[in-house]
Amino acid sequence: MIGHFLSDRGKVRSHNEDSGGVFFNDAGQLLAIIADGMGGHQAGDVASEMATTFIEEKWQQKDSFSSPEQVEEWLGQVIEEVNDTIYKHSLEKEECQGMGTTLVAAVCTSEYITVAHIGDSRCYLYDQNEFKQLTEDHSLVNALVQSGQITKEEANHHPRKNVVLKALGTEASVESDIQTISWEEGDKLLLCSDGLTDKVLDDEILEYLKDVTQGIEEIGQQLVDLANDRGGEDNVSLIIVKHEMSVKVGEN
Repeated sequence: MIGHFLSDRGKVRSHNEDSGGVFFNDAGQLLAIIADGMGGHQAGDVASEMATTFIEEKWQQKDSFSSPEQVEEWLGQVIEEVNDTIYKHSLEKEECQGMGTTLVAAVCTSEYITVAHIGDSRCYLYDQNEFKQLTEDHSLVNALVQSGQITKEEANHHPRKNVVLKALGTEASVESDIQTISWEEGDKLLLCSDGLTDKVLDDEILEYLKDVTQGIEEIGQQLVDLANDRGGEDNVSLIIVKHEMSVKVGEN
C-alpha cells in the first residue's frame, strides 16, 4: 500500500484547523486520519491535532491486527478515549471551550479496510468498477436529505450546509460509525475534509481517481488546487491510499 496526505490552508482562512496523516505499523498495515477542527482560532486546530496525535500514538503501540473484528473494536475504543481527552481539555482550558473536530479514519490491510467516522469528513472508495461514498455525513443537510425535506442538489447550496450534528470532543460521549469492506490491488481510497467536497463534485473526484497516468501525489495536489481555484474558502485536506503490494513510508 501507498498513502499520501495533503493539507492546505486555502485562500481565505488565516490558519489551518485540519490535521491528519498516514502511518504504518511493523506489519505494513496502514492508518489514515483526517480531522477537521472547529471552534475558532486556538481551538479547532488544537482539537484536530489532539485527535491525530492521540490515535497515532495508540497505533504505534499495536503490532498488527489479525481480523476486522479486532480493528473495529480497537477503533471504537480509541475514539472513545480521544473524545474523552478532547472534551476534558475543552473544559479545563477557557480558550478551548466548545472546541471539537470531525474525524474520518481508515485502517487498511491487504484484504480489507475498516473505516470509522464522526462528522462530515468523508471516505470514498474507487474499486475500478464503481465509485462510492462509504460514509454518511453527520450533518444537518444530510439529515434533511434523508428525511426527504430537501434534495441532494438543494443540499449543495443550503445556507446551513456546514452545520455538523456530531463531532469529536464536543460532548462527554460520542458514537462513531464503523464499517469494514474488502478491497483489491489497484483500488484507491480517498479520505477528505469538507473543504474538498464543498468545491469538487463526486463525479469530478472520480475522474481524477480513474487517472492511471499519474501518481496519487499528483492526483491529490490537483484536487486541492481545484478546490482552491473555486474559492478556497475552507482548509482542504485529503489522503489517497492505493492498494499496492509494495509498502512505502507515509507522510505526516
